[in-house]
Amino acid sequence: MSQKAFQEYYPDELSHCYGCGRLNEDGLQLKSYWDGEDTVAIFHPRPYHIAIPGFVYGGLIASLIDCHGTGTAAAAAYREEGREMGTEPPLRFVTASLHVEFLRPTPLGVPIEVRGSVVEIKGRKVVVSETVSVDGKICAKGQVVAVKMPEYMIPKDGAA
Repeated sequence: MSQKAFQEYYPDELSHCYGCGRLNEDGLQLKSYWDGEDTVAIFHPRPYHIAIPGFVYGGLIASLIDCHGTGTAAAAAYREEGREMGTEPPLRFVTASLHVEFLRPTPLGVPIEVRGSVVEIKGRKVVVSETVSVDGKICAKGQVVAVKMPEYMIPKDGAA
């Protein structure tokens, strides 16, 4: 994609998450984008993301829903405030609640699409509804309640 991913706007001190941190070389480095009013991320599972031969580990699916949800929350909050992503002060969200429903096994070795839709923006909270699909078939559904990151969680003086 030619547009910049939501996660690429996170300041360095907030870019270490295992699921979506661009500075975490061992992480998933999920990248989320606007697709009209919805958001989308495509993830290519590696052979070590296995549960049983041919299928993805369920914890990976939960991680994708989690990080796509918090990225969507940040992007939606910027939109709601009429601001460009990356402007100060940074808007970063953490997960208050994560709900995942596994509908069918997710095949390994093919791209996974995570699609999000903002359900509610209210104060510090953003609710995002999501689907995880492979080849147009929904494998899981989820919902993330994300809240604006508390000040005490933000590293000071560049410490990460």
